[in-house]
Amino acid sequence: MDANVRLRDIPSVDELLRSAAVVEAIECFGRQPVIEALRNVLAAIRNEVREGGDIPTSDAIATAAVAALETNDRSTLRPLFNLTGTVLHTNLGRALLAEAAIDAATEAMREAVALEFDLESGKRGERDDHLRALVCERTGAEDATVVNNNAAAVLLVLNSLAAGREAIVSRGELIEIGGAFRMPDIMLRSGVRLVEVGTTNRTHARDYRDAIGPDTGLMMKVHTSNYRIEGFTKEVGARELAEIARERGLPLVNDLGSGTITDLERFGLAHEPTVSEAIADGADIVTFSGDKLLGGPQAGFIVGRSAFIDKINRNPMKRALRVDKIRLAALEATLRLYRDPDRLSERLPTMRLLARPKADISEQAARLAPLVERTVKGAFNVSVIACESQIGSGALPLSTVPSAGLALAPLSGSGRILAELAAALRRLPMPVIGRIERGSLVLDLRCLEDEEGFVANLEHLDPPGGGPSS
Repeated sequence: MDANVRLRDIPSVDELLRSAAVVEAIECFGRQPVIEALRNVLAAIRNEVREGGDIPTSDAIATAAVAALETNDRSTLRPLFNLTGTVLHTNLGRALLAEAAIDAATEAMREAVALEFDLESGKRGERDDHLRALVCERTGAEDATVVNNNAAAVLLVLNSLAAGREAIVSRGELIEIGGAFRMPDIMLRSGVRLVEVGTTNRTHARDYRDAIGPDTGLMMKVHTSNYRIEGFTKEVGARELAEIARERGLPLVNDLGSGTITDLERFGLAHEPTVSEAIADGADIVTFSGDKLLGGPQAGFIVGRSAFIDKINRNPMKRALRVDKIRLAALEATLRLYRDPDRLSERLPTMRLLARPKADISEQAARLAPLVERTVKGAFNVSVIACESQIGSGALPLSTVPSAGLALAPLSGSGRILAELAAALRRLPMPVIGRIERGSLVLDLRCLEDEEGFVANLEHLDPPGGGPSS
């Protein structure tokens, strides 16, 4: 039959709009988007018919249009299972928020709140007031403010305290953070002139003293949280550096980066310098993140002496970098959890995941191994393995946490089948993200709390090299 004749047999948009599936889709997506989706599907069908293809049924056309609408309507910020072994994974959103923080943020989204309104006096208030007392209570600082993230905190502090002047920092502390953002670049954009002292592996007190001159605006210490230099090394401690700064009448800024306001040793982790320790060591200003070890939403905290915080808050850049009511609500709720340290590991997901006993994870791996093996039947060997989780986001880079997981090794074929399996897992309704190492796809189970949801999700897996799961 002539292709032009067959084209006339393709259902029209008007015909398809009367089908039950399309009527239901209009209720969900709206009439115009549904019409556009139908037109796109019909255009593809016409091309196929011209090439000799068959004409699908009206139901099949409607199903294809609805599927396209659902795909287009799906958020790109999709929830997923983080089985990478990195708890605070920058690319996966870092800290999971506590339920108290989620509830507080939801309420702030739903209602008007006293963001910058003093309910007692009826006059304008300050948004910092919602966090100031809590932060100072936990850190021992005189005052505190908060901005969008820690890079913004460093940028604002330097611009406020030393714009047009020199900032002295050890060459061994000029770190690069995620996304190729480098501390020297942030310092340059802040308007200060960087003065590097010492060498990559060794910096002495005399290096700082010799570098101080009439144009020096501040001294800076950067916690090298995302790497370590070992061997023949030397650094000037925060307390000694604070003494040098005081001798010359200069402010000392200590950027802790990841930052923690509690001692991690109580959770079985290695010690990480706390904000209160940095304050006690004499820093005038300390900066740290909100979405890393603190376990809250993205934010950059600036704490320290009131005179410097006042100056920072008067900087016009502060308004450009401030946080909104939603994050303030979540931060406040997160900080309140620290008032009850005995239950912190139960109520704060970051600490709960980091403190999870290896024995519990191993038992979970043993339960899941046969289920996963049936899912990838005929193509992969699934074994329970011991592995090492990382904290992530630059925290304690040399310290790992004993964990357990599953190693999926192909029974035949090359490494390509591992990449195909990883891609198939990413295509699941709730994507599963693991890591490929030593010829296996490793699923570290430290962050897997919804075991039932994980199992149900795997039912949709179409593994490479084997049949669909049953």
